[in-house]
Amino acid sequence: MSRGTYEPGSHESTLTMNLDWQICSRARMTRDARFDGKFFIAVLSTKIYCRPICPVRLLKESSVRYYPTAAAAAEAGFRPCLRCRPESCPGTPAWLGTSSTVSRALRLIGESGLEDGGVEVLAEHLGIGSRHLRRLFLRHLGATPIAVAHTRRLHFAKKLIDETSLPMNQIALASGFGCVRRFNAGIRKVYNRTPTQIRRLARQKEIQSQNQYLFRLHFRPPYHWEGILAFLAARATPGLEVVELGSYRRTISWNGRDGYFEVSPDPGRDALVVRIEFSDPYSLFFIIERIRAMFDLNADWEAIVKNLRTDPLLGGPVEADPGLRVPGCWNGFELATRAILGQQITVKGANLLAGRMVSRFGKPFSAAKGLTHLFPQPEVLADAKLTNIGLPSARAETIRALARAVCDGRISFEGVVDSDAFLHRLCEIPGIGKWTAQYVAMRALAEPDAFPVGDLGLLRAVALGSSRELEQRAESWRPWRAYAAMYLWRIASQRSASRKQSVLSPDPKGDHCKYRFASARLN
Repeated sequence: MSRGTYEPGSHESTLTMNLDWQICSRARMTRDARFDGKFFIAVLSTKIYCRPICPVRLLKESSVRYYPTAAAAAEAGFRPCLRCRPESCPGTPAWLGTSSTVSRALRLIGESGLEDGGVEVLAEHLGIGSRHLRRLFLRHLGATPIAVAHTRRLHFAKKLIDETSLPMNQIALASGFGCVRRFNAGIRKVYNRTPTQIRRLARQKEIQSQNQYLFRLHFRPPYHWEGILAFLAARATPGLEVVELGSYRRTISWNGRDGYFEVSPDPGRDALVVRIEFSDPYSLFFIIERIRAMFDLNADWEAIVKNLRTDPLLGGPVEADPGLRVPGCWNGFELATRAILGQQITVKGANLLAGRMVSRFGKPFSAAKGLTHLFPQPEVLADAKLTNIGLPSARAETIRALARAVCDGRISFEGVVDSDAFLHRLCEIPGIGKWTAQYVAMRALAEPDAFPVGDLGLLRAVALGSSRELEQRAESWRPWRAYAAMYLWRIASQRSASRKQSVLSPDPKGDHCKYRFASARLN
């Protein structure tokens, strides 16, 4: 059996991933969307690899092979299916069935590919040798780091060909090929067609304006869009973010360029529609990857729910609202600043302060409805008079200290390899404690087991009196405590809304909409 394959009849594999051919076979036969992106099907006769949801005629088991990643299938000599488009499937969860080193490497490849010096530099950044990193990738993913990065680059190029009207020379640069000749050769070799022929097959009907792009980002169902949107809406910074009519919109800044994006659900598909306006097409790969992380689109709900649905407290909410995800963030510094603003005050109060900060210190922006500013840069906040917006002096100094640490390079939210070391450095800043650090780990570092144990909402949801009791209670939720936190916050929010409803009841004696206080009181 070749490296990286799952062959019918075999109970062993050179891979350590928790996937066997019988599971793959059942998912293929039923076209189960929950397995989309978790493995790929290679057809021996056509030398094409497909997603589990591919609508083509089902073949006999002896005619197919299974691969854990698209890169592994490509390395074995198979090319992507033009019908089910493997480049559009949800990403393989970086933590699923891999070592922590491979997980971190995949995160770094997703942020910048291997453009910063190749495998050697990547391995050095991870603190291991390049040969050992290659062995780990072959063992866990069935392909080398170079092959994984190359497949991702090709897939993104195909996505740009299909879903945008960008000229081919810009697609070549945006997808990291460096020159049009290498781009043309790479596409022809993998897809057996020229980029122009592929674009004709896509039959794109929507004409896009200059610097405006539309993408569909797929996920494995279920996906609780209303839940993630409600979470973001409650914390939306005025002028920076807008949640309306079932969509989320915000301003963004990257490499000195400004723009915005809007995200909404795609009716009838397991996907989100993303509209981006940005003047630098070469930044699209980074923007798309950041949006995928922000909306937690690579999560494997079936793996997460196994642990949570057996808990007496979480079982009911998990079944009632399946698919709740952990919202990420656009910018780690912004999120950490917002977390500091929210210390010891309500979410609504923190939103008010954040809006004042953005209005006073952010760069003006006017390209989209409801969006007026960009978030202030660390260089601006490092010396800003934040007490002028009503911020207590201690918290103002904490934000300035964080901004100075980012400016002088002591703290960087990009390319984090050792999250524990990063959080330790973060907590060295006066005014940043364990709650803030864990909240940042949860949303900025995408740590699935992060848990802001001292959060008042979490304590109320579980009806416990101390952080120590909550921490002990949360041990059974590992390694998915971040997802448990999302459900607990939702429980607390629903209870609060229920209390408000009972407190405010119509006055039957009044002709107008008067209210009287019931016996209950708002907290």
